[in-house]
Amino acid sequence: MIVAIDGPAGAGKSTVARELATRLGFRYLDTGAMYRSLTWLALQRGVPLDDGETLGRLATEFPVTFDAEGRVFIDDTEVTASIRDVRVDRMVPVVARHPEVREVMRERQRELGSEGNVVIEGRDIGTVVAPDAEVKVYLVADESVRTARRQSERPDIGTDALATDLKLRDKSDSARMQPADDAERIDTTELDVEQVVARIEELVRARTPA
Repeated sequence: MIVAIDGPAGAGKSTVARELATRLGFRYLDTGAMYRSLTWLALQRGVPLDDGETLGRLATEFPVTFDAEGRVFIDDTEVTASIRDVRVDRMVPVVARHPEVREVMRERQRELGSEGNVVIEGRDIGTVVAPDAEVKVYLVADESVRTARRQSERPDIGTDALATDLKLRDKSDSARMQPADDAERIDTTELDVEQVVARIEELVRARTPA
């Protein structure tokens, strides 16, 4: 079974997806980490971030992998912590917007998603990456709450800077932040992680054969 979780930055996708995967015994696939990994590698190698063709080839040559503990690897290097660097955080939208990059990444995501039960979170998961997912969820939250959540994750970045980054990210991702027609929309503004996970778990149970 595939559980697809979409939504904008700060809506709670990663935290919810990780907890849900643990609860269900599913694998967790963080597609955002894949784009971050490619961005990290491009920065390390001095690849121009406006060169979509070269970035696409780089993504093909060095596919992102995850181990059983969820650690992220690219070019035989663990980058789990490195891809959360401020520079990567700000440059990843530039890399992710290239069609050549998205084509390679989507194919890799489908490949990883075909390996048993999995919770996949990111953007355009339910619409493009896994349109046949048995469960599709689209998380949203008020902008102020999303900023506060990002602040707790990234205390090294000021609140104003984070709010600006979220606006820019939303603008960049607007074409890919559309819920699938059959997705369950959940507003997480006033819900805690446990409540959101419980609601999605109910959807999963309802679609699991007896």
